[in-house]
Amino acid sequence: MSLPSVIRRYPLVGVALIVALAGWGFVALDFELGARVIVSAFALFVGAQQLWGMVRSIIAGQVGLDILAVTAIIATLVIGEYWASLVIVLMLTGGEALEDYAEGRAERELSSLLEHVPQIAHRYRADGTTEDIAVSLVAVGDTLLVRPNEIVPVDATLSSFTASFDESSLTGESLPVDKVDGDSVMSGSLNGAGAVDIVATSIAADSHYQRIVALVTEAKRSKAPLVRIADRYAVPFTLIAYAIAGVAWWMSSDPARFAEVLVVATPCPLLIGAPVAFMAGMSSAAHSGIVIKHAGTLERLARAGTVAFDKTGTLTYGMPRVVGVHPVGMTTDELLVYVGSAEQYSSHVLAGALRLAVAERELPLHDVTDSREVATHGVEATINGRTVFVGKPKYVTEIASNVPPLALEPGEAAIYVAIDGVFAGSVTLRDEIRGDAAATLAALRTLGIRHIMMLTGDIAPVASHVGAELGIDDVRSECLPEDKVAAIRDATRRPIVMVGDGVNDAPVLAVSDVGIAMGAKGSTSAAESADIVILLDDISRVARAVSIGQRTVAIALQSIWLGIALSIVLMVLASFGYLPAIAGAALQEVVDLVSILGALRAVGAGRARLDGVAAGR
Repeated sequence: MSLPSVIRRYPLVGVALIVALAGWGFVALDFELGARVIVSAFALFVGAQQLWGMVRSIIAGQVGLDILAVTAIIATLVIGEYWASLVIVLMLTGGEALEDYAEGRAERELSSLLEHVPQIAHRYRADGTTEDIAVSLVAVGDTLLVRPNEIVPVDATLSSFTASFDESSLTGESLPVDKVDGDSVMSGSLNGAGAVDIVATSIAADSHYQRIVALVTEAKRSKAPLVRIADRYAVPFTLIAYAIAGVAWWMSSDPARFAEVLVVATPCPLLIGAPVAFMAGMSSAAHSGIVIKHAGTLERLARAGTVAFDKTGTLTYGMPRVVGVHPVGMTTDELLVYVGSAEQYSSHVLAGALRLAVAERELPLHDVTDSREVATHGVEATINGRTVFVGKPKYVTEIASNVPPLALEPGEAAIYVAIDGVFAGSVTLRDEIRGDAAATLAALRTLGIRHIMMLTGDIAPVASHVGAELGIDDVRSECLPEDKVAAIRDATRRPIVMVGDGVNDAPVLAVSDVGIAMGAKGSTSAAESADIVILLDDISRVARAVSIGQRTVAIALQSIWLGIALSIVLMVLASFGYLPAIAGAALQEVVDLVSILGALRAVGAGRARLDGVAAGR
């Protein structure tokens, strides 16, 4: 942020600098009265403004640190130490600006999510042509066209013979869902490679996707505000400062002594030290591919008691991978070549996984003739004069001989292969658990996280299998977005961190104390709702984020305590008359510098290596 933009965003800081320059100009022209008037007037204005804010805070039941600064401004003006007043004003306004910048108080908007809500629907007219209308105008019973790779605009039933929809961002199911005529289709589902017709069963406002948008909005409004870490020390520090200043005034009978003590009691180490540490921690996180939107999030991370994970795309890769090849009468490579060759023009998700397996082995594909999709069943192709069918086990069993039974583990899917009517083998696919998922959970436990949950829309056998593999005891399966929100709200060990990536995770990310979105492949709505976005497809960054939060808060507290200790030493010296007001203000700047340098150690908060989790890969 450039200096002009800083001044535009924080005008009091800019005005304070201008007043200081003007005052020095008057002094240089030997017109001290002008300097006294302009500096005192500005300091009095800022003091009155802070006093009004302080009164409102007290009425609201909050006691902050500004009361010391306001008292110090007024006291220095009363005894004629107007330059000391200006120094206090600069420290106060600068600290508030820095805190505001660090915490990012501006409200996050739901623009990304709202932009991705379908706005247009293609409705059929009576003559069979289509017209584009606003989604809000769709009525129950309207027949709509959904083009390839478009989002379904409203809840509906399928009116085409067959179709395939990607519901992963809504339900967590990583595999595409095949539908037939009459099946229900959820708004927010992504249509496959073919155009389909649907009949609306709900208006837009009552549809599944709009309910998710409403949940996100409600969750954002209900999240409780964070208390500034420095405010926890406000009352005891204030009482100590006033006690020392009052005793100094009483013992010396000199009201100037009261002002001199309060000048060095100005709580800039508390107002500046913590925000600087948080800014440094956020910078450290950004270097690790972790974008933390609000500095207060670091404090919640540091105190986290529970971490909850979505399954698909978070603990797992979010896409099927080949985990087993079972050839009959040929080698593994030969079977994969036939499968990859037959599937090379298919747009199905499973076809992409099969082609990837062939590419990883660097196997050459055969030329294909007469390739065609067999709706909802698979692909049939002619390869080197042989008829190859790759598809669902049930269909292959009907067209091929000698098909043996295949036992599948929870979460696995299989495709069968028939060549010239004879069973040739099978390929098993599964949405695999991420290689670093177990190490990430171990690192979280090392960091003091005792409760780990998994919330998923997937079926119970699949969810239980993944939970058992990772040692997660608290597994909630078949969760709708509202079920996830309820689970987070009912959790007792808080603060609670939620990690997810899909559209269906947006509400629960918003309602969590800390929402972390896997943004590399996740939905923009999840990223918009979250407090933290991980830019890399690396779940280990979740543990790194918690580590950065803990380290940053520890450094902030160290800086605060160091500043308090130095301020108390200076207050004692000032109480005996060893520190005039302007000298005390200058020394207070030294205390601020020490606190800031200590807080900047948080820049390295993300460099420590966590056991079992790679750092900054």
